Amino acid sequence: MDETSKWNGRTEDGDTASDNYDAQKGKYMTFKSGLEYFGLEIQYVKEIIQFQTITAIPETEDYIKGLINLRGKVIPVVDVRLRFKQEPLEYNDRTCIIVIDVRDVTVGLIVEQIAEVVEIQEENILPPPSIGRGSVQNKYVYGIGKVGETVKLLLDPDKLLNDEDLSVMEQANDMIFEESER
Repeated sequence: MDETSKWNGRTEDGDTASDNYDAQKGKYMTFKSGLEYFGLEIQYVKEIIQFQTITAIPETEDYIKGLINLRGKVIPVVDVRLRFKQEPLEYNDRTCIIVIDVRDVTVGLIVEQIAEVVEIQEENILPPPSIGRGSVQNKYVYGIGKVGETVKLLLDPDKLLNDEDLSVMEQANDMIFEESER
């Protein structure tokens, strides 16, 4: 996209940014983790890639698995199962990485398997239940989406990563960038 397109809010194909947002509104990328299905608003999702080699970052939380090189850009990856305090699973051919943008940081989310893209109307989204002290997952869930006879737990990507996590990831990314410039 050239500078003019950026400034007038139009993409290369002539759509405005609001047209693209409207087309994505109500759509969710769903994936499986444990026994549940989760959904991320499609506007956060940049792409889905196959699982690849990860370079570990020392002294980080266990759910921050490390860094990957995505076409020359180094991005941090987080294992969603570990973030939700679920038992770790061995990665297999269905394991993939959902690349998302969170607060201007590109992050990969390792998930067991992608399910589908679904449309969930706003009237079919309920607030998460507040049972007991709440589960760990409820910290990250902003709503329950009803899809036919099933429900999807809708995630808030901003809450998946706290400010400390983002800081660690940015520092690791800066170190790698500095190394590559030498």
